[in-house]
Amino acid sequence: MEIHSPTPKMLAAIENGIGWITFNAPERRNAMSLDMWQGLADILKQLAQVEELRVVVLKGAGDKAFVSGADISEFEEKRATQEDRDFYEAAFDEAQNTLANFPKPVVAMIQGFCVGGGLAIALNTDVRIATEDSVFGIPAAKLGLGYGFEAIKTLESIVGPSHAKDILFTARFLNTEEALRIGLINFVVSREELESNVTEYVDRIAANAPLTIKAVKATVKEVVRDPGQQSPQSIAQLVNDCFLSEDYKEGRAAFLEKRKPNFKGS
Repeated sequence: MEIHSPTPKMLAAIENGIGWITFNAPERRNAMSLDMWQGLADILKQLAQVEELRVVVLKGAGDKAFVSGADISEFEEKRATQEDRDFYEAAFDEAQNTLANFPKPVVAMIQGFCVGGGLAIALNTDVRIATEDSVFGIPAAKLGLGYGFEAIKTLESIVGPSHAKDILFTARFLNTEEALRIGLINFVVSREELESNVTEYVDRIAANAPLTIKAVKATVKEVVRDPGQQSPQSIAQLVNDCFLSEDYKEGRAAFLEKRKPNFKGS
């Protein structure tokens, strides 16, 4: 199933309940242009409406990068004035917020450079699987760029304040060994195993009960909120929906009958 993209630099399709989004600018190491930020938000909004969707994978075209950051070459034109900058930042924020609030699991399939805006994208996914030779970093301090509250909050929530400050203060690149150690990524695999490993991983997610997955993702999001913003009542409703679902009946029956369950998401 093809998903409409407003730009050829973003590709999307659904196969067997798995959504695949590709950053398709390999000649620029998939650096994010304005139309790519807009396209990412648009595609995610379409995918969120697809009932049979179970999980989404983000990946970069080619073998050089997941996303190497924002496309700085267009900054002179697209961020020249305050009005231009506000428009660009709004597109960036919408893409990141839509990704961060996506209701289904999202997995980042990373090889090569995952830097700046690319790392910001990856950090707003749920699970990050990277090749052994991937590179991570946020070079804002080398460019004189400010780094926003939400982006730093997301980074800090994953690696902690000390590692977040180190990454931002030094603007240095991290290899996968260090990225794994500090929790920046979840798994490291070889390039040869990346696609098969990611496919196996998301197939495992897709085979599980969708309502349970939805409740888990929503609960984790509430847990990490500031206490005054938490809504445990909404989570209680999602948990109750699981107990009242046909999938719960199917899960019990499959367990007793010693077979794989066939979940429908209802």
